Amino acid sequence: MPFYHRLGAIPPKRHTQFRQPDGSLYHEELVGTLGFSGVSSLLYHRQPPTKVSKLGKPTPYGPVKTDVPLQPAHLRPFAGESTGDDYLDARRWLLINNDCRLAICLPTQRRMDYYYKNALQDEVVFVHDGAGTLITPLGTIAVRPGDYVVIPRTIIHRWEWAEGPVRLLIIESAHPIETPRRYRNHFGQLLEHSPFCERDMRAPEALIQEDEAREWVVKIQKEDHLHHYHYDFSPLDVVGWDGFFFPYAFSIHDFEPITGRIHQPPPVHQTFETAAFVICSFVPRLFDYHPLSIPAPYNHSNVDSDEVLYYVEGDFMSRKGIFRSSFTIHPSGLPHGPHPGTYEGSIGKKETHELAVMVDTFRPLYLTEAGLELMDEKYVLSWNPAKVQDPPRAADMMD
Repeated sequence: MPFYHRLGAIPPKRHTQFRQPDGSLYHEELVGTLGFSGVSSLLYHRQPPTKVSKLGKPTPYGPVKTDVPLQPAHLRPFAGESTGDDYLDARRWLLINNDCRLAICLPTQRRMDYYYKNALQDEVVFVHDGAGTLITPLGTIAVRPGDYVVIPRTIIHRWEWAEGPVRLLIIESAHPIETPRRYRNHFGQLLEHSPFCERDMRAPEALIQEDEAREWVVKIQKEDHLHHYHYDFSPLDVVGWDGFFFPYAFSIHDFEPITGRIHQPPPVHQTFETAAFVICSFVPRLFDYHPLSIPAPYNHSNVDSDEVLYYVEGDFMSRKGIFRSSFTIHPSGLPHGPHPGTYEGSIGKKETHELAVMVDTFRPLYLTEAGLELMDEKYVLSWNPAKVQDPPRAADMMD
């Protein structure tokens, strides 16, 4: 994030002596990006973060890609109560390319008994259901339904869930997750016309110290393997830090919609961006107020991007047969638009209470084997009334 934050005790000058109560030095760790040219934070540890006690055997970890025809797709909601007990085992990747991976995660385990680090990818965890706490060496963040939790690569963390069931949408990104550049000035501050500002971002709070002398495990995801690192001290040994590189939370409910007299294009919903894809938030808002406006989106061709929508809450007036936690995928090269009857039917409607997360990628996405299991085979023909009867509307199928 392009703003400064600090927690705990730090010396007045970087890279100078900072001593523990017993007279020994605290151990500095610079966590930085782009070599030494990007954003960074400087952490002060009681133990050297390099002091590994044992290395476990790497285990394969990652999705299995499939080759499927170019077609619009609807992935029905996962029907079970859980995708697995453990946070990592419960991760089910559905759509992938070299830039990002989209997964659902419905874990039942309330408390992780290990720590996790993604060594190569930033992660955005959208909390659909559940409330809990993200615990990191840089502090804790309380989360609730509707939160985007942005966890930069290399940040060690674990989750504790106080309320459930837990349902997560996880987006793994090979590129840094940033706020849209058009909403920032050259100092990095969010501008007045941005649909959110820095005070909406929740940075880590209280530091936690874990002193128990036992074996601590950090599972590191890198190149489709989990690497098991064992330590004789907890990663939660940071006494203070400062900088610009840290996890944070932002609620979809704090996104202020941009509206107009006629239908606004998807970029007005943009929340995050990378070099390879964007993330948008569709939130409750007033519809267009031109006297002849058509609130439903017009047909459009994705020339340069694949469009993925994850449906969170509400009834989308332009789409039929879509349920809570459905995905729709509309690939580049094909036009898509409102289902039959919804274009004309939207006229006169004043507002929407929908919630959805959209991911637009600039390179094609591929379905995984787990994604194929959720495929609605009739979706591709759902714009042709002669081929498919109208499916039930989302409002009739909501939890």
